[in-house]
Amino acid sequence: MRSARPASIDKKILLLTPRGFCAGVVRAIDVVKIALEIYGPPIYVRKEIVHNRHVVEELRTAGAIFVEELSEVPSGGRTIFSAHGVSPAVRVEAVDRGLQVIDATCPLVTKVHLEAVKFARQDHTIVLIGHENHDEVIGTLGEAPEHMVLVSNVEDVDKLHVDNPDKMAFLTQTTLSLDETTDIVNRLRERFPKIKGPKSQDICYATENRQVAVKAVAPMTDLLLVVGSKNSSNSQRLVEVCQRSGVASYLVDDEHDVQLAWLENVNSVAITAGASAPEHLVEQLISFLQANGFGTLEEIEIKEEDVRFSLPPELTQIQAIASL
Repeated sequence: MRSARPASIDKKILLLTPRGFCAGVVRAIDVVKIALEIYGPPIYVRKEIVHNRHVVEELRTAGAIFVEELSEVPSGGRTIFSAHGVSPAVRVEAVDRGLQVIDATCPLVTKVHLEAVKFARQDHTIVLIGHENHDEVIGTLGEAPEHMVLVSNVEDVDKLHVDNPDKMAFLTQTTLSLDETTDIVNRLRERFPKIKGPKSQDICYATENRQVAVKAVAPMTDLLLVVGSKNSSNSQRLVEVCQRSGVASYLVDDEHDVQLAWLENVNSVAITAGASAPEHLVEQLISFLQANGFGTLEEIEIKEEDVRFSLPPELTQIQAIASL
């Protein structure tokens, strides 16, 4: 059993802003909640709506049914696509089975899909920078599988061989490490000088802002705790960014994952949260640290975020009808 330590003004918690939910995650969760309110259960959700087990369990309790594949949804059932996006093949399957689809794909992921389609139509070989088997990557690859090749690091780039080096383009998963992605892109440009990229970077604003905040706080702290689930790519990247700065960092689903040994000889703990981690988990972690000797709380705001995404038309239309 854990024993609480007396509070001390010498031990400090540094709370990073921005942290937690991004606009795409807020939108995706709202889609499920509003769909449940309007239509009632059952509402089927293909894959985890966002990569956080606490969020998924909350929505499951509210009546959402999470499935891995559309074959698990009864014909004609109401189905939500997750924030990570799906391939065209999944959309075709939904139509063939008469499913009533609500698309919660993050608009920033949709941007990458549209870029993939554009480059494929121009007959480019598309290098997708991302992590194999991630839901977002699977969906993006499905847009033009015959034109796309996946790389995850610089070594993959060095092994890359294409038929026409003069007609190439690159895209990225939205939740990657900025530094590592820069290294990969630089190597691509070295090997393939004519390679094209997107007009604006594919790594999303929230991923970038949270990594910038971690870099800013690293020199000020002894330890960073990142609230997020193990399958959350952007949360894992926050841990890696801090570790690359030479500071110990751990990914925790909630305060129960914290090991007291991590806090030994630590005078300051920084806290952030991945883009799919709810704020109440951060608050619980703060309470746990305060009960274990970290008596001072200081919020460090690196950048203000005010991004909002509108709901999918499938919901806004029915909401408009309901309000008449």
